[in-house]
Amino acid sequence: MSDTTRPRAPIDRLPLWSVLLACAAIVGVAMGLRQSIGLFMAPVSQDLGLGREVFSLAVGISNIVWGIAAPFTGAIADKYGSGRVVVFGVICTAIGLWLLYAATLPAAVALMQPIADLLAFERYGPNALILLLSGLMLGLGVAGAGINALVGAVGRAAPPEQRSQAVATLGIGSGVGILVAIPYVSQLIETLSWQAALLYLIATTVVLLPLAWTVSGAPQAHAPGSARRQSLGEALSEAFRHPSFWLLNAGFFVCGFHVVFYGTHLPAYVSDQGFAPWVGVAGLVAVGVGNLIGTYLSGQWGKRGSKRLGLSFIYAGRAVIFLGFLFLPITPTTIIVLSAMLGIFWLSTIPLTSSLVAVFYGPVWMTTLYGIVFFSHQLGSFLGVFMAGVLYDQTKSYDTMWWISVALGIFAMIIHLPIREAPVPRLAAEGSPA
Repeated sequence: MSDTTRPRAPIDRLPLWSVLLACAAIVGVAMGLRQSIGLFMAPVSQDLGLGREVFSLAVGISNIVWGIAAPFTGAIADKYGSGRVVVFGVICTAIGLWLLYAATLPAAVALMQPIADLLAFERYGPNALILLLSGLMLGLGVAGAGINALVGAVGRAAPPEQRSQAVATLGIGSGVGILVAIPYVSQLIETLSWQAALLYLIATTVVLLPLAWTVSGAPQAHAPGSARRQSLGEALSEAFRHPSFWLLNAGFFVCGFHVVFYGTHLPAYVSDQGFAPWVGVAGLVAVGVGNLIGTYLSGQWGKRGSKRLGLSFIYAGRAVIFLGFLFLPITPTTIIVLSAMLGIFWLSTIPLTSSLVAVFYGPVWMTTLYGIVFFSHQLGSFLGVFMAGVLYDQTKSYDTMWWISVALGIFAMIIHLPIREAPVPRLAAEGSPA
């Protein structure tokens, strides 16, 4: 059926504000739950008798699976619409949360025991294997319902001059989600138990299913101003030959390393300093508050300023903040203030990074190509969270991780400077707006 005869999808006929609101709500819940997983590290590791390495590995698997799945969920969203991808993500998230809950159920442990024996998993046992499976499903879940799955839908719904702001709306939604999820999850764990908290989170996740209708429906067969729709193979070939694409990948690797290390290990770091759990919660909330401000400013900057210079500034700011954890006296106030400052540079990378993808190649395969860049982000996420767990178990300190984070921030600041902020020759020849 041609574009002119097929029924208009909901995303094509709904007002832009309603599409943005629905997408921001989906991302807010998905990213908020993802950010709150670190609150489970201490109680889960303690109750299961496991070190932080195992929980860190589960979170690392979640992030690497998220990254591997992102280009595929992106390709499905670009071709068939984001609605079915969101449904897939919600279902996988619910399963992942249930598996984390099931790690203490005798029946589940007994069921996994033969598999653990088969895999020679004696060192950790079937409980740890369940945690790793939980991480796998949670990774698939956020690949379907996180920011990466919806940047294309938002990018296509918004006119080119509003694209950075529209994508920034997703970041703001994520920030609000983090802001709400951290105290919500913390209160559930403290008032009930971490197991009961997971059941409430499953119910919260399922609420997203009706919102998937908003972004359902296949996109147009070709972009306005284009003679035909570029094939996926052509889009990938074009991107892989483009040097700026690989520079963007390298920078986003650092972003993932930073945010997942910090978001997952901050509560445990606070505990190591002898502070009450509320300090870690307050630090993560401060990240959420700072993120709202930073993402909004990033979207505004992306309208008029250089996106590559904006990214260099963000990574330089992160490096300075990580130095604070090495040289400033660590108090509850220090942790909260540094977290708020880091929050300003948290998801503010996303509007600029995703908008650069659209500038380079246009919006047709934006979700897919951003998914590939996001895979690099998730490689960094896996390395950051897992390395932190391993180094902590070996040294009982996070100092090495702070230094590594500083060095990577400086590297990312430099690597964005040579990026050419211009459309590829194909778009320039067509005269299509990026």
